[in-house]
Amino acid sequence: MKKYEALLVSLRKVIRAIDLYSKKLSKETGLTSPQLIVLQNIAAHDGVMVKDIATCINLSSATVTSILDRLESRNFVIRERSTVDKRKVGLHLTEQGKIAIKDSPTPLQHHFIERFEAMEEWEQSQMLATMERIAKMMDADDIDAAPMLQVGGIQVEDSEKH
Repeated sequence: MKKYEALLVSLRKVIRAIDLYSKKLSKETGLTSPQLIVLQNIAAHDGVMVKDIATCINLSSATVTSILDRLESRNFVIRERSTVDKRKVGLHLTEQGKIAIKDSPTPLQHHFIERFEAMEEWEQSQMLATMERIAKMMDADDIDAAPMLQVGGIQVEDSEKH
């Protein structure tokens, strides 16, 4: 097998692992990975604003707004306009939203993060540089993507595929 073929096989394995996790998440919680990460961000920062979530999870405000529309329609999130500054809208979990994330599965990347952080600094830097180069080679370096691993597919609207 040629080296580029072996690399593509490894990339496909990563994509497949993400897809299997996404299917498990959807089956167990009825949520997509982007929805879960938005809910978790709101839980961690009650009253947070859309732009702050977008910055924190590296998605556009438009994408986060679309995810929030879906979560609000399912009664997981409420938007509350500030009484001090009417331009600001804070986000809060409803009881149903709190229940939805309470028993959510451990994020797929949890084991990855533990193993990555156990690596030497130079290894981490080398891996990051390699992955950034791969993204560039695949014309994917400008794609809107969250640190939460996710592949499109399961109950995901176009604006949520990241």
